[in-house]
Amino acid sequence: MNQIQGDIYINHTILQQMVQSLWQHAGSSKQEAQRVAEHLVAANLAGHDSHGVGMIPSYMLSKSQGHLQQNQQLRIVKDAGAVLTVDGGQGFGQVMAAEAMDLAIARTQKLGMCAIALRNSHHIGRIGHWAEQCARAGYISFHFVNVVGDPMVAPFNGSDRRFGTNPFCAIFPRPGQPPLLLDFATSGIAYGKTRVAWNKGVNVPPGYLIDHQGKPDIDPAVMHEAPFGSLLAFGLHKGYALAVMCEILGGALSGGQTTHPQSLKNTSDAIFNCMTTVVLDPAAFDAPDMQQEAEAFIAWTKASPQAGDNAILIPGEWEEAQRAERRLHGIPIDANSWQQICQAARDAGMPDSELAGYQPQA
Repeated sequence: MNQIQGDIYINHTILQQMVQSLWQHAGSSKQEAQRVAEHLVAANLAGHDSHGVGMIPSYMLSKSQGHLQQNQQLRIVKDAGAVLTVDGGQGFGQVMAAEAMDLAIARTQKLGMCAIALRNSHHIGRIGHWAEQCARAGYISFHFVNVVGDPMVAPFNGSDRRFGTNPFCAIFPRPGQPPLLLDFATSGIAYGKTRVAWNKGVNVPPGYLIDHQGKPDIDPAVMHEAPFGSLLAFGLHKGYALAVMCEILGGALSGGQTTHPQSLKNTSDAIFNCMTTVVLDPAAFDAPDMQQEAEAFIAWTKASPQAGDNAILIPGEWEEAQRAERRLHGIPIDANSWQQICQAARDAGMPDSELAGYQPQA
């Protein structure tokens, strides 16, 4: 593809207004458009551009192909008290996952814990967003996610794509401080990060990609142009094993699907997720010194002498630093991605006169 060099920077509030308007033009209710816009921009603010506004062209294509269903309501399939199963009806994952977490939080308030399984949801975006929703209520959560029928990652010792990027996430709330947040794809890098690199015309670091023959590669084009290569799981056999568990616990346990020949989709433009989440109220445990013990460990860890120029960070600190930086200086978007987003806005029905009002300075 032709590459346009350079990033533009746009204020997060203006960007959120644009994205909300885009989805309203595309047919979403005001509430749905607002939720989707808030989530996508929040992903960019947290530094995870792979799950931010760069997803808009993919979502628009999924909508045009009849996969993404707007203005859907989350449906409770089974209510077993502390265990809930819900169906997203192919609706916006940014809405379905938020409503699922609301249900889990309310049930945890009553019972001290809840397990909720969400299936048949369009792309649910950055998983850490849903963990943060639980942490704001004061709760711990664990999230197992699969990507249905969209293989991108090769198994350990394998040479072609067999399953998705299958994220895992966990969070631990800290009163008065940002929570400890672990949120990562079980692939070495997220598929969206190859999209960002491809749009920028840069390579990815070694160790993350193989080509269609199973040979190591650094060109992100192997994920976007035929013949397609594969991502590799992080940490060799360990990341692969965790990806397998996310596939089963996220896909099979939720009553959704795992990836196999019968679930392979005919298009690469729709992303469907299943997610099984466990939410815990720390107050339900006999752990009166829990926070003190957690802080003592954090202090002990961060007191280690630095091995180089980079500070020792705890899970979630990198995202907090990104938010502070990007709120101050704007969200960077590469020029190719920005052109694609603007075209998606036009396709949604946004007039050029309105779109012109959102154009940032290069």
